[in-house]
Amino acid sequence: MEIVVFGAGSLGSLVGGLLAQVHDVTLVARAAHADAIRERGLELAGEFDAVVHPEVTTDGSDLGADLAVVTVKSFDTEAAARTLSTGRFDAVCSLQNGMGNEDTLATHLDAPILAGTATYGAVLREPGVVDCTGLGELVLGPADGGTSPIADRVGSAFDAAGLETVVADDMPRRLWEKLAVNAGINAVTALARTDNGAVLERPATDVARTATREAARTARADDVGLSNREALAAMESVAERTAANASSMRQDVRAGRRTEIDAINGFVVDRADDARLEVPTNRLLAALIRTWERGRGVR
Repeated sequence: MEIVVFGAGSLGSLVGGLLAQVHDVTLVARAAHADAIRERGLELAGEFDAVVHPEVTTDGSDLGADLAVVTVKSFDTEAAARTLSTGRFDAVCSLQNGMGNEDTLATHLDAPILAGTATYGAVLREPGVVDCTGLGELVLGPADGGTSPIADRVGSAFDAAGLETVVADDMPRRLWEKLAVNAGINAVTALARTDNGAVLERPATDVARTATREAARTARADDVGLSNREALAAMESVAERTAANASSMRQDVRAGRRTEIDAINGFVVDRADDARLEVPTNRLLAALIRTWERGRGVR
């Protein structure tokens, strides 16, 4: 399969690198990373030990492939969609944090949109080197739910590359569950400058659990069946499995970068407002992170 990975940072480089072992892959990456890959290949380290040689470019326009995998930050989704719209793809799969990415892609692209989630841990250690810090799985399926032949085909292609992959027919629910998990973990750990495991203990757990419950309640108002119990169990399971890890939002704050707060706690707030629900904890977490972003000049 011909595959373009748009946004070859940590996760994009790991997924793209593994896919490149058996497929024709083009990575769209920043200049320093692209130069290193051209010079010596992409090194997969940590849980993997391989060097692959995918095609790489810094310009994602006018490309064509069977599949585009989008792994940019949520606030860059529209720009990515506009660039990808200059090319041709049989399908587009979002492997991004937060909610709303699939709708943005569908607005600009005339191709089936697949939603996906990933639990692989990945860190871009230096240009040309990506560490897999934890094995996981990919879950993907049509963004609106149900089944499709293209989702099955993409799942098989990912499986063939050694990526543990599940093709699901309930992606709206899975996306909301992931959002509830991130709503409980990311902003709390970013603000407290702590690892994920801290949300399992007081006082952080009270905040994290309340944010997660608010997200689940908002999902139900959005006609997605996600109970508080299920959302809390998922949040605690992720926190336990990744107890020593830094959330993506904590990494962004540590590096002084803009975060994905708008697509996580901010998305919960926006949907809750539409449904006239009160979500004070998510509203406070979103306000605090946005205040930090403005103070750093990244918003």
